[in-house]
Amino acid sequence: MESNSKTIVWFRRDLRIEDNPALAAAARNGSVFPVFIWCPKEEGQFYPAQSTLSALLDCIEAVGATKVVYNHLYDPVSLVRDHNIKQKLGELGISVQSYNGDLLNEPWEVYDDDGKVLTAFDAYWEKSLRLQKEPVSHLPPWKLIPAAGSVKMCSVEELGLENELEKSSNALLGKGWAPGWSNADKALTEFIENQLLAYSKDRLRVGGNSTSLLSPYLHFGEVSVRKVFNSVRLKQILWTKEGNSVGDESARLYLRAIGLREYSRYICFNFPFTHERSLLNNLKFFPWNADQAHFKAWRQGRTGYPLVDAGMRELWATGWIHNKIRVIVASFFVKFLLLPWQWGMKYFWDTLLDADLESDIIGWQYISGSLPDGHELERLDNPEVQGFNYDPEGEYVRHWLPELARMPAEWIHHPWDAPLTVLKAAGVELGMNYPNPIIDVDVARDHLMQAIFIMREKEAAANAADANGTNEVVFDNSENVGDSANPKVVKGKVPCPSSSSYDQRVPSMQKGCTNKKRSKPAEEEKKIKDNWLSCKIKNEGKISNADDDLCSTAESCSMKKQMTTSRNSFSVPQAISKSYDIKSFDGEASSHVKLQNEEAIDMEINSCKNGAIAE
Repeated sequence: MESNSKTIVWFRRDLRIEDNPALAAAARNGSVFPVFIWCPKEEGQFYPAQSTLSALLDCIEAVGATKVVYNHLYDPVSLVRDHNIKQKLGELGISVQSYNGDLLNEPWEVYDDDGKVLTAFDAYWEKSLRLQKEPVSHLPPWKLIPAAGSVKMCSVEELGLENELEKSSNALLGKGWAPGWSNADKALTEFIENQLLAYSKDRLRVGGNSTSLLSPYLHFGEVSVRKVFNSVRLKQILWTKEGNSVGDESARLYLRAIGLREYSRYICFNFPFTHERSLLNNLKFFPWNADQAHFKAWRQGRTGYPLVDAGMRELWATGWIHNKIRVIVASFFVKFLLLPWQWGMKYFWDTLLDADLESDIIGWQYISGSLPDGHELERLDNPEVQGFNYDPEGEYVRHWLPELARMPAEWIHHPWDAPLTVLKAAGVELGMNYPNPIIDVDVARDHLMQAIFIMREKEAAANAADANGTNEVVFDNSENVGDSANPKVVKGKVPCPSSSSYDQRVPSMQKGCTNKKRSKPAEEEKKIKDNWLSCKIKNEGKISNADDDLCSTAESCSMKKQMTTSRNSFSVPQAISKSYDIKSFDGEASSHVKLQNEEAIDMEINSCKNGAIAE
């Protein structure tokens, strides 16, 4: 035991003291210096990046730390970042250790009998449940010894975490969500004791507290997924012994929801291109309709379909919507409007309180038919029918669309069909205080079928050209991931292309972008080491020139808020135009900037597998 060691605990999405293996390990081995690094300038679209290293080195210098510990993250960008930091710190003689604080099973622990990745959720979850070990939990350290050193103190206000333009919206969000691990524990206890039993019956009710509302706490790690899983599992065992079939079913369905979160990380870890490209290759030739007016109407809740509009207005006001509403508004986005699913995914990332990249990716790929067991691409759900299924009395719609508050339940989900006398009595003027439908259901169905026909026609032509050897192909690094209908990965390996380039791509839609590797120049790396040796390291807090080239699929709302509070200011990629009537969204991959390389991801995966301590 290194009783005299000084350890940096690098907090990320694990903001708790209970069941935190990195914190528990550090507390056992000596004094602790907890660190959370907030770098908004380097986030870009989704991405943490390089100035984190400088901040960590500053902290190490301040307290004389000899070790850094953290809990794993599984998205491809974090894997590259973590690998680079681990490598650089190792070169400077700093020990680095990482742990599993986010999942029931590590992604490299779940494979089929042939050692292949399980791409269908049911097969994955069944295997995961069979692998479950004895419940493991790390109690909060009974004592933390602070690492002594010269650390500058400042108030929260001095950090400038909130600007004036954000205060009103943050105050509104604060009414519905109270951050912190103690509040997370209260929310979990409330759900387990008072709502879990009726979960199987209430979970599809889109109004009121019909779900656990734990997703923001889980994303930020204010409660561990192990604690949630074990708490629900204990209730399930009790109800099963009592013969309570309703309780048993409720627990099973809720655990399945936990499984979907696990599955999202599993898929993104094994297929690290899924934040920008479909898992299956089915959408490569899909003719997306990049209509900015439609995108704006969807964001504002002005599509003319009440259930869709209510969901989008709730999202803007509260930062949260029911999972069923997420499916409904996303399906409308992709199937009715034919907008690129990446746009919708990015908007969810910018507006959801529980915005979780991996879960966001899986949700949108599920809707767009890009998962082996997702929605069929041809499936088009009618929002009117869904309204009567999930909001039969119209209470949810009335709450979020006050202009329809007096509409009778009979007409509230399709006001365009209501008699003029009904509309007049309800104070509704279609096209004036509430819009007419942005597109007719039958027209939307025809457009979807035409798009699918064009997609298949182009795919057949491309396959024929390939077969005849007349089509010269430049392969994208995320194309060759096994069979397009059944992607597989061999155990212990992330998918790599057959070519010699292992660069992992990131979204980039800005004009003028060129392919570059985001590797630091040797001079810059030498400068970091020299500064370290001279004890004059400064936190530059800047983005490298390569970072300046990173382009976003849609500008971040957080960046736009600094300029305006208008909800209409959300912009779409500058380089996407009407050319998508004839050109696939995926076809623009050739303009993407490259992020480091898959070799780094592979090395970090192996490092995690070999270096993690079983706690």
